[in-house]
Amino acid sequence: MDASRSDVLILGGGVIGLACAFYLLKAGASVRVLEQGTPGCGSSHGNCGTITPSHAAPLAMPGVLGEALRSVFRADAPLYLNPRPEWDRLRWLLGFARRCNWRDFQHAAEARSAILQRSRRLIEALVHEEGLDCEFVSGGGLYVYRTQSALAAGELHHAAVLDRLGIEVQRLRGDEVEALEPALKPGVAGGLFHPGDAQLRPDRYVAELARRVRELGGVIECGAQIDDFGTQGGQVDVVRTTRGVFRGERVVMALGAWSPLLGRMLDLRLPMQPGKGYSLTYTRPTRVPRHALVLSEAKVCVTTWGSGYRLGSTMEFSGYAEGLNRTRLDALRRGAAAGLREPEGPQLLEEWWGWRPMSMDEIPIIGPSKRWSNLTLATAHGMLGVSMSAATGELVASLLGSAATNIDPAPYAPTRFGL
Repeated sequence: MDASRSDVLILGGGVIGLACAFYLLKAGASVRVLEQGTPGCGSSHGNCGTITPSHAAPLAMPGVLGEALRSVFRADAPLYLNPRPEWDRLRWLLGFARRCNWRDFQHAAEARSAILQRSRRLIEALVHEEGLDCEFVSGGGLYVYRTQSALAAGELHHAAVLDRLGIEVQRLRGDEVEALEPALKPGVAGGLFHPGDAQLRPDRYVAELARRVRELGGVIECGAQIDDFGTQGGQVDVVRTTRGVFRGERVVMALGAWSPLLGRMLDLRLPMQPGKGYSLTYTRPTRVPRHALVLSEAKVCVTTWGSGYRLGSTMEFSGYAEGLNRTRLDALRRGAAAGLREPEGPQLLEEWWGWRPMSMDEIPIIGPSKRWSNLTLATAHGMLGVSMSAATGELVASLLGSAATNIDPAPYAPTRFGL
C-alpha cells in the first residue's frame, strides 16, 4: 500500500479544510490534509469568531460600488479599494460591479442564508457532541446604530432582507439597546438584535477540529507548501509539496485566499480576490459587551470571550500585499472608542491581518470541478468561513459520497464560473 495515498487529499488546513476532513472521516474515508503552515494560521485565526446567519445579505447592492470608488481617497474607510492598478483585481471588480443589482443581491442572499442557517445548527451540535472546547456561546448578536440615517438604512437593507429570508431580527429603540448593553456609550439611536447568532473563539475552534481529525485517524501534514501538481487522464494525479509527494483518489481544494494562485497551476481561473481584514486582541476590559456587537457606522465587530476581547473587521482590496496597515488599525480603535465606554482592554495581545477569500458573486464555490474529474472545490467563503464551515464540510462529504445533500448544492457549484 502506498503510504502517501489517501481516499481524500485536502489542500488547506484552515477551518474549511478541517471541517471537510472531519465530515469525510465520519463518512468512513481516509483523509490527509496538506497545510503550508499550521492548522488555522490564516484567516481562521484572527477573525471575530461570530456565527452569523444575520450576515446573509451580500456586500454587492446598488450604490456600494460608488462607496468603494470613493474609498480610493480614504485609506481608513471601512471598505477600501487600493488605487494601484492590477489586472486581476480590476477584472474581479468589474464582475462584482455587474452584480450590484437587486436581482443578484437576492440570489446571493438566499444562497448564503441556506448554508449559514444549516451551519449554525451543525456547529452547535458539533461543539456539544464532539466536546469542542472553543468558548461557544449562543447569545445572539447586536447591530448598534448611533444615527437615525444609519438605522433607517439598516432597517431597509438589512432587517427587511432577513425578514424575507425567515431569519429572526428584533428591532430595538435606543434606550432598549443601552439597557441591553451597558458597555455602550449613551446616544444610541437604535439597534437590530439577531437571537440566532452565536460566537466562539476561532483559533480554539480550529485547534479542536484539528484534534478531532487526528483522533478519527486523519493525518495533517504541517509545513507542506504546494510546489506543483501532476495530472493524468483528466485527473489530479499527484501533489508535490515541500514535505513530499502525495496522492488522493479525490482531491479537495480548500485553500481560501490562496486558491486562485494555486488554481492557476491547474488551469483554473477562480474569480476571487483577497479581502484583507484586521483585528486587535486584548485582555478583557472591566466593562465588556454581553453580546457580539457590530458598531454599524464604523463597521467594527466586537467580540468578548472568557479568555479575551477582540476588535475586528474592515475590508481592504489591495491584492496580495502583506503586512499590517497602521491606518486601518487606528480606524478600528477610533470606531470602538466612538461607541464603547471601554473600547480597549488593559493589555494588547495581538495585532493581526489576514486575507478573506472573496468570490465575484459573494457565494462560496463548493462542488466538483468540470476541468478535473477528481477535484472538488471548497473555497471563496469571504468573511464567513467560520460561520459556513460545518455546512461546507457536510456538503463536501455528501457530494464525494454521492449521498443526498441537506442543502441544494446548485448555487455553490463551480460550473457557474466554468470551473
